[in-house]
Amino acid sequence: MKLQQLRYLVEVAKQGLNVSEAAEKLHTSQPGISKQIRLLEDELGIQVFIRNGKRVVSVSEPGKEVLRIAERILREAQNLKRVGDEFSRESEGALTIATTHTQARYALPPTIAEFLKRCPKVRLSLKQGSPTQICDMVLSGEADLAIATEGISLYKELAMLPCYEWNRCVVVPKGHELSLLERPLTLADIARHPIITYDFAFAGRSKINKAFTDAGLTPTVVLTAIDTDVIKTYVSLGLGVGIIATMAYEPERDVALTAIDASHLFEPSVTKIGIRRDAYLRGFAYTFIELFAPHLHRREIDAALLASEHGHD
Repeated sequence: MKLQQLRYLVEVAKQGLNVSEAAEKLHTSQPGISKQIRLLEDELGIQVFIRNGKRVVSVSEPGKEVLRIAERILREAQNLKRVGDEFSRESEGALTIATTHTQARYALPPTIAEFLKRCPKVRLSLKQGSPTQICDMVLSGEADLAIATEGISLYKELAMLPCYEWNRCVVVPKGHELSLLERPLTLADIARHPIITYDFAFAGRSKINKAFTDAGLTPTVVLTAIDTDVIKTYVSLGLGVGIIATMAYEPERDVALTAIDASHLFEPSVTKIGIRRDAYLRGFAYTFIELFAPHLHRREIDAALLASEHGHD
């Protein structure tokens, strides 16, 4: 049994059972992949893939278990390589962060600037997506860490590290009637206006929905976006009032807008880091996490990974 055979198996499954696409991804030949998979099936004494003529049409029941184990073995092989890298090239390597637009644009810049100063030889990549997309990137090995508010808790394969708590503000054009109120803002005040806010999958949107539902209000959401800057642009055009993360309001840039505190109206949200529970983290990954969330030292991170692993055995 060879690691290469396991790679072929996993890639064929990943490419929707299309052997020619798997061959293209792995820069090898289709007959070569088919031959190696048959050799592995002969060795295991089971059929992993069910075929119709030469075409792979589905995965057998034992094949599903073989694929699950093969994926784990390939991840552990990658972890072995990382252990070697850690001790031979401590300060070099690559770190990929998968995150949402709001985190990438407003929360992460100071952390990234400091990290690149401390670890200049590390190649840092940022990938953006929805919470489910970024969690999938970590699960598939495309990214090392996921940083998001929603979604991470839905993935049992990820250890979850709470980083910081945040809440919301309402943004309106300068001189808007809501900015002239001489009392704290209410949900009823907001619901009287068209609302522009985050897409359902993003940035604590569930907390916004819950607050209005609990108050028996049905707000009119006229526009949703995944990008806070888009929300602010349409608010400044007078199309509605915006509900955004407080950290995303920048007085020196958002000169056409006024922010009104709304933290008393919504439950706070917590931004979290998600890490594969079977991941081997390089030293610089711990550095990055601690810069982003100073209360998370190596000891706390390792404890969370360990607890997560034992909790799902």
